[in-house]
Amino acid sequence: MKKSIYYWAPCLDRVGTEKSAKNSAIAVARYSKKYDVSVINVFGEWNRFKETFEQNEVKFINLGINLYSILPKKGFIFSRISYLIIIFLSLIPLIILLKKNKPDFLVAHLLTSLPIFLFKILNLSTKLILRISGYPKLNFFRKFLWKISSNNIHFVTCPSQELLEKLKKKNVFPSNKIFFLQDAILDIKEFIEKKKDNNLGKDFDINQKYFLSIGRLSKQKNFKYLIDEFKLFKNENKNSNIKLLIIGDGEEKKNILKRIKLNNLSKEVNLLNRTNNVYKYMKKSEAFILPSLWEEVGFVIVEAAMSNTFIISSNCPNGPTEFLNNGDAGILFKNNKVGELSNSLKLFLDNKINFMEKRKYAKKNSVKYTKFRHFKKLIKIIDENQV
Repeated sequence: MKKSIYYWAPCLDRVGTEKSAKNSAIAVARYSKKYDVSVINVFGEWNRFKETFEQNEVKFINLGINLYSILPKKGFIFSRISYLIIIFLSLIPLIILLKKNKPDFLVAHLLTSLPIFLFKILNLSTKLILRISGYPKLNFFRKFLWKISSNNIHFVTCPSQELLEKLKKKNVFPSNKIFFLQDAILDIKEFIEKKKDNNLGKDFDINQKYFLSIGRLSKQKNFKYLIDEFKLFKNENKNSNIKLLIIGDGEEKKNILKRIKLNNLSKEVNLLNRTNNVYKYMKKSEAFILPSLWEEVGFVIVEAAMSNTFIISSNCPNGPTEFLNNGDAGILFKNNKVGELSNSLKLFLDNKINFMEKRKYAKKNSVKYTKFRHFKKLIKIIDENQV
């Protein structure tokens, strides 16, 4: 008889963790013969992926709260109010679901405080797997909740070795309960199909050289710094005809457009809306830039490596430095420091031929982030920690 794995990842907006949870569920369902996989659709957040889940034999469990379209998603205060509403309305339905269906495992990716609390106060037969994503701030509440609930959490997975070591050092969880597990980022079949697409749209000049950056237009992604540094680079390299292409959407879009105008870069920086195929832009770009203030590793950095696109990244926590092997697989610059990125852009252009090995090293690392590799490692951790 197959064992059951439920995924809990109520997400207000399209962030990397949403994709990570979706890919993980699909990977286990696709490759496993001994586990049934279900995704809990808490408040309608997974509606647009229902067909995708069903095609990949992932079961779809509705909690009966269909509020996704009306809950506010933008801004710190409004998003926190929305999450409080979700917690309040899903509390009882989640308890009923877990007590009735008794899944073997619950993998909690987002809004993890609710399942952690329930597993602390209730005698549930299900084993809780905590997936820590992003760069968690160890504030008093989170650290306190994790510590007092540690015995009720079956094990914890981290997307980077750096984060794992940090949690061990802080003594938040017993060291034998924490495991390094790469995100399920790449689907090789999907990559092969998408890289064939050469339709870049009318706003992309195929005869123009570009630096490329992709991500949600948010404070975390640090695009204001990128624009300022690109301005500095252009001022110091008057003869360079290379431009900057940014792809994304988000709450900082208006501010970023203002920054571009303020720096007189309207003809030098192109801003495109998000795309469902990043690979076609990556393979046409000179290099990919990751200016983030923090990243778990970053989906786009792995996708860039798979596309054989050279990577220039900040040395932010929690994963880029690790992924780029301290600079052996790309260029790392000091996070958010004036002049660092500008100098790195020039360094790359002056040494493109010599940096070919770095590009190959990054591509080799990207293979560790396939759905299949994620599945193999997750199931191995589960199988070896059944007690």
